[in-house]
Amino acid sequence: MGIHGLAKLIADQAPSAIKEQDIKNYFGRKIAVDASMCIYQFLIAVRQDGNVLQNEDGETTSHLMGMFYRTIRMLDSGIKPVYVFDGKPPQLKSGELEKRGERRAEAEKLLAQAQEMGEQENIDKFSKRLVKVTRQHNDECKKLLSLMGVPYIEAPCEAEASCAALVKAGKVFATATEDMDGLTFGTNVLLRHLTASEAKKLPIQEFHFSRILQEMNLTHQQFIDLCILLGCDYCGTIKGIGPKRAIDLIRQHGSIEEILDNIDQSKHPAPEDWLYKEARGLFLEPEVVDCSTLELKWNEPDEDALIQFMCAEKQFSEERIRNGCKKIMKSRQGSTQGRLDTFFTVTGSLSSKRKEPEVKGSAKKKQKTGSTPGRFKKGK
Repeated sequence: MGIHGLAKLIADQAPSAIKEQDIKNYFGRKIAVDASMCIYQFLIAVRQDGNVLQNEDGETTSHLMGMFYRTIRMLDSGIKPVYVFDGKPPQLKSGELEKRGERRAEAEKLLAQAQEMGEQENIDKFSKRLVKVTRQHNDECKKLLSLMGVPYIEAPCEAEASCAALVKAGKVFATATEDMDGLTFGTNVLLRHLTASEAKKLPIQEFHFSRILQEMNLTHQQFIDLCILLGCDYCGTIKGIGPKRAIDLIRQHGSIEEILDNIDQSKHPAPEDWLYKEARGLFLEPEVVDCSTLELKWNEPDEDALIQFMCAEKQFSEERIRNGCKKIMKSRQGSTQGRLDTFFTVTGSLSSKRKEPEVKGSAKKKQKTGSTPGRFKKGK
């Protein structure tokens, strides 16, 4: 779910913290990708006649197709992706997971009604609401990535938290996800739409965390409290407090504790037994992968094993998979060239225009009349 309304609030309050980029601008960058979010996107988007792709045995293959081709697109652009998979959800998330289960049950009922009435639009809508990333989806994508030579990490808990840790440790440049809570976990740079379909032609949105804090005039902890007020996966929110009011209250009072002491709780009641302190602690000190011992390696693809897995087992076109392998190999040859900004540290800025010395008196008059001292006379 991420953080409710955070992207729009940042666009309103800190617009210069967002840049729109083309994928080619990330040549030579290492980027941590939220794997579960990608797989979910692929299961939603990669479809045929409104249904997920399946092989002849009825096994879903949308996630594999999406993972294979979108990863190749990144590699082809000179990006070095590392996928990060979710570990066990934190205990605080149990309430949100329970709500999702209830929403799924409701969607199942509505889907059955739509099927009975033959309402194709509603059938498509409610079918997508029932999409769930399973352990099998994850395991198959991990196998595919290994065969492609692309590294992946199994996070001990939330993937976005470990992505942020990788960025802060300097292992990668950015976190790629659609969930804005990557910023709440403190990633320096967050990218949205990196794994979107090329056909959608969506520019990549690049969010810079330090600029967000600077423009919003907030500390990291105040930003976390703001995100809790907006709505996160770990606890409820104060009734009747929208995004604009939430940031005004944080700026005025500085913390959720002070806000609770200064608002009319008869009009704006907080949830009973509100676990906002626990949620804050989870964002500030999440359980993450140990970056100090981590080595990220991108290897050559195992073409024969890829053909066996993707073609013999999953019934993809052999020609397409072999062409994909060629692109991976080609990208490896091109990726040996590094980015210039990885070799230099910018310490200041120099104007591109050289300042001319000020000209005074008779010399200035000569310049105006077009006389230029020192020129040769035209020969007769």
